[in-house]
Amino acid sequence: MTLYIAREASKLWRKVCMETSVEIQLLMEKWRLLLAGLVFQYVHGLAARGVHYLHRPGPTLQDLGFMILPELGQERGYISESLFTFVFLTFFVWTFHPFVYHIKRFYTVLLWRRILAFLVASQILRIVTFYSTQLPGPNYHCREGSKLARLPPPESLTEVLLLNFPRGVLYGCGDLIFSSHMIFILVFVRTYHKYGSKRFIKLLAWVTAIIQSLLIVASRKHYTVDVVVAWYTVNLVVFFIDKKLPEMPDRSSGSQPLLPLSAKERDGKSREEHNKLLNGNSVDTADRRQRLQMNGKHGEDGNHIHSESSMNGT
Repeated sequence: MTLYIAREASKLWRKVCMETSVEIQLLMEKWRLLLAGLVFQYVHGLAARGVHYLHRPGPTLQDLGFMILPELGQERGYISESLFTFVFLTFFVWTFHPFVYHIKRFYTVLLWRRILAFLVASQILRIVTFYSTQLPGPNYHCREGSKLARLPPPESLTEVLLLNFPRGVLYGCGDLIFSSHMIFILVFVRTYHKYGSKRFIKLLAWVTAIIQSLLIVASRKHYTVDVVVAWYTVNLVVFFIDKKLPEMPDRSSGSQPLLPLSAKERDGKSREEHNKLLNGNSVDTADRRQRLQMNGKHGEDGNHIHSESSMNGT
């Protein structure tokens, strides 16, 4: 039993090391875009911090969701954040499952490059909307009489640049239309719906997104309009950007190379095959044999069967 565990652990370690080396090579190639996406997360937080200085508390606007859903209040407001944190962490861990499991449909680096593109595009639209019109925040700490509803003028640039995480995020006001929590939730759900493999989890993910929407309204973090706008805006953004981005190689087929070919390598390979055709040279025997095998036809087996039939007089 101990020998079996040691052997399996050794296999797992070799697999993790091999997968890590592949992902590092991809990271070295795509690190600029990944870094830009991560830096923009700070820019988005800085924009939310800035609009808090402009926030003016006032009477809570009439809202259909507030009429239907009872307020969770300060004591139970953690429920919404707890669900969001759970979804965020489980999705983050899932994106690294190709390091361990044999079923690998994507490269982790390429997947996060795609996710950050969706997030950045949605967050740019969000910044434009909540700076266009500032609404009075409906959360308890954003209402009239609360000391947290308005930020005093900053005494230095450093005070603005320091986001006071996580307190500054949890107690922000003014960045309402549309919900940042729903941006992350919908991007994660749509990504798993496309690249995940478990139907039940896909269904559960969409149900969780609906529950998260209701909890956001019930906790009065956002108006209902903030959640509704997020639903159709984020889905449209993901749909159109996903069409523009080059599709990732499907690793589950087993026919894709360990690393995707770069544009230069693809052009060189196409040019080499084109020159062979112009010179009257056929494709290499090894390539032809491999293609015949992929098509379910083996030339050597066919000749062997034909010779046996001739010898038997059939």
